[in-house]
Amino acid sequence: MFDVARTIEDAQARGWDVCLGLTPTAAEWLEDGLDGLAALTGHPIRSRYKRPGEPDVWPKADAVLVAPATFNTVNAWALGLTDRFVVGVVAAGIGKGIPTAVMPCVNAAYVQHRAFDRSVQELRDMGVRVLYGEGGFMPNQPGQGRPEVYPWRLALDTVDNLAPAGGA
Repeated sequence: MFDVARTIEDAQARGWDVCLGLTPTAAEWLEDGLDGLAALTGHPIRSRYKRPGEPDVWPKADAVLVAPATFNTVNAWALGLTDRFVVGVVAAGIGKGIPTAVMPCVNAAYVQHRAFDRSVQELRDMGVRVLYGEGGFMPNQPGQGRPEVYPWRLALDTVDNLAPAGGA
């Protein structure tokens, strides 16, 4: 599994105030560590929409990184299907003009589905910096994933370049 805490610490070392949003599945996978991750970020970890009338508990974003983005997340986002909180945040972020990068984490079988290439192109057409293909994430064969070599440095470097100077 990805070392979420280390990635957060790396982003914080770059001067970022990190908020962590998760899909419901990722929240379930990380369930035992959510309190620690919230303490590390200083913000609540979110995987569900807030209730009407509740205040937003996160500061305004200067930039957003969606990573590792699954096949489902990339396709739902490109189609505007916002039943999951993280997809809703990034879909709205496009309309708010928040600089956004996404780095998929999908295997070579999934990327054979024609919808994936269309979704990647749709996100690019909307101004999202998609780190996929040459110079970004390259899919592994099914069952051959190596989370320890996921290119987090590239993702964080990209967000550094997207965000306004002094962004946090």
